[in-house]
Amino acid sequence: MHDETTMNGTLYLVPNALGEADAAALDAVLPASVRAIAAQLGYYVGENAKSTRAFLKKVGTTRPLQEIEIRELNVKTPAAAIDALLAPILAGIDGGLVSEAGCPAVADPGALLVRRAHERGVRVVPLVGPSSILLALMASGLNGQSFAFHGYLPVDAAERAQRLRELEQQSRRARQTQIFIETPYRNRAMLDTLTATCAPSTLISIAVDLTLPTEQIVTRSAADWPRQQLELHKRPAIFLLLAS
Repeated sequence: MHDETTMNGTLYLVPNALGEADAAALDAVLPASVRAIAAQLGYYVGENAKSTRAFLKKVGTTRPLQEIEIRELNVKTPAAAIDALLAPILAGIDGGLVSEAGCPAVADPGALLVRRAHERGVRVVPLVGPSSILLALMASGLNGQSFAFHGYLPVDAAERAQRLRELEQQSRRARQTQIFIETPYRNRAMLDTLTATCAPSTLISIAVDLTLPTEQIVTRSAADWPRQQLELHKRPAIFLLLAS
């Protein structure tokens, strides 16, 4: 009786840049060893085939780009399709999972593929690269011993305010940093709700354009934020809060 895991390929989790990046900028955030692995894989799963090809073109592949098979996994992909995406790896081909930005499977639909890989005995190898969540936490000065990431908060203004009150209470009770994100064109509305909802002493940190030349990271109390001149419109941002 053979061991099925010896017949499988490996699923590599390949990080991407956090924003628009040319090949040189990609070199600055991905180690050479990661780029070397990414360059030799013949099968990829990404959120969008076109942007995945653009990423691979910047990485520089060891085979012609048109010979690399790329399949899509995004929020519209039904759970029933996950096995088909894993099939080439189960057949012995090494494959890569790449996100649109940052680390795959973190705030990313690729987590479904990774879970199924574990269920089928496939070796999963995470590769080193930029994580906007961890970079923002590192640079915030907030509690890095205890933190929670909540993804997107409600779009409705009243529901968003209520959720922020809950997160602030949770932060105060557990001394825990709360981390969340917003669609870039709603960043200002998020900040306005934060300053109107949180206690004056609650610390709020915002990190925008991480790893890019325009990167800015600012941590201030809720009372001080209205005096800050930080342009947020349509800039990728991470929000963090810590209540005292």
